[in-house]
Amino acid sequence: MATGNGVPGGREPTNGMTLPSEETIPPPIPGILREPLVAMAPARKMNTDIPNILPHERVFPIQIGSELFRLSGASISSDAPSYFSQFFQCQLKAAEENGEDIGSIRTLYIDRDPVTFRDISLHLQGYHVQPRDGSHYVKLFADAQFYSLPRLISQLYEENIFISIGHRDFQIPKELFSDPGNSPNYFSLGFAVFFSTPTEVFPGLNRDGLLRPPSIMPPAVPNRSADTFAEILHLLRGYPLRIRDEDHRAELLRDCKYFHLKGLEQKLIRHSISFNLARRKDEITLRLEDVRQSGISIGLDRTSPPPDPQSTAIRYVNYARPFVDPKPYELVLEIGDECTKLHFQSHFTQSPIPMKAEFFGNGKTRISRLFEVVATKLNLPTTQPLGLLMKNGGASSQPASPGNTPLNEGDLVRCYLAEDAYVRLDGRDWRHPNSIAHEEDEEGPRKKRRMTEQAGIGGVGGGMGIMEEANQSWIVKTGQWRLRIQNNGRAGKMGVECVLVAVKLDVVSGELGRNSARGFLGG
Repeated sequence: MATGNGVPGGREPTNGMTLPSEETIPPPIPGILREPLVAMAPARKMNTDIPNILPHERVFPIQIGSELFRLSGASISSDAPSYFSQFFQCQLKAAEENGEDIGSIRTLYIDRDPVTFRDISLHLQGYHVQPRDGSHYVKLFADAQFYSLPRLISQLYEENIFISIGHRDFQIPKELFSDPGNSPNYFSLGFAVFFSTPTEVFPGLNRDGLLRPPSIMPPAVPNRSADTFAEILHLLRGYPLRIRDEDHRAELLRDCKYFHLKGLEQKLIRHSISFNLARRKDEITLRLEDVRQSGISIGLDRTSPPPDPQSTAIRYVNYARPFVDPKPYELVLEIGDECTKLHFQSHFTQSPIPMKAEFFGNGKTRISRLFEVVATKLNLPTTQPLGLLMKNGGASSQPASPGNTPLNEGDLVRCYLAEDAYVRLDGRDWRHPNSIAHEEDEEGPRKKRRMTEQAGIGGVGGGMGIMEEANQSWIVKTGQWRLRIQNNGRAGKMGVECVLVAVKLDVVSGELGRNSARGFLGG
């Protein structure tokens, strides 16, 4: 009796008809073949070879819960060795040894969900089974592990990530997390508990004697926003997203940190990259709290030897966002939150004007850690391990202070205010005295003297002469600075220091200037 689609060669079947030769047999229908009739081209070969574990023609009864399933030996053997193949192999072997009729095969009864097994039976029959949601996924996964179906386990391992976030179901392709910095993440680490590798069977449980698989809850994160996560997926797919305001940006960054998507977080932080034609350099403006130690470098050509701490060459601190920027840019550091106070050391006749910056609160801690990292990049000795430099507290028992770093002496940081720095003092533009002196004065010395007096720092409206303001101070609401590495001309502290060079400052001269900028709560 013929059991395939045909027989090769010129064999005559029982009805006396001669089949055509194998050269004239049309290509088989894509499916599962027990015996390949012709050698098909690789591009055409869509059939799956089934091992001869059980007789392919036999039908084996399996009762799952209250429903009876009848599967052929070919279907059971298509994903084997499994719980089913081993059970019926033992039945056939025992019948053969006892000389019994192999047709009397006992029904295998398993107390599991028949609805889930319908999908598993479709898989055994050669259909692709796609999980519908997280609940369906964990049911398929648990039963595939329990029945020891290696092919289905491997397929489910390669499937998308099914998870509920904010009570909304998401189906996430794993390749979305292939970008640098986005893996490992919350999903790859969280799924590793039960869905780590296809060979792992319920990690932590003994498979021997396991009556049923443990109950697995569908993955869910109910305490995060579904709308925000949908926007994160939109960004991961490569589409642009309009940031509505800073609160919107903070929501995205907060969830990126929660899900451990470091690469996307670096793309979302507030920054500005531009080419400074006057300096002929690419610049990146970044907030102090967003600086990461892995992005810091010193502005030297990569082909140059390591920087010499005793060199008199002026260098600038560069920065590249980790996982994002292809090259470093000259760093313009933005320091806000009114944590900086500038102390003037001399009269305004000098250019640039020397100052000392005093930092407070978190700003002092962050600038100290930043100086420690810069010192490490310069191969200067430091008392703290590199891995703890940017963390609060660090490894040193001393309080965070720029004076505890090799790049600074004392708690105050050296600063310079040059003529090209833009300053807004008490809500009005402030001009450097030297820039005023260089302007052409069409009205003679009287106008020049009036402009010079207005350039003082004696509160709103100025009014005090330059010579009387040498010991005054400014409170910086927000400031942008370049970090310059230079020789300090002294033997102490390795002879090198980090100086802040003002780029743009929004300052007040005292309480009067700060109060003038206040607003009423009513709007």
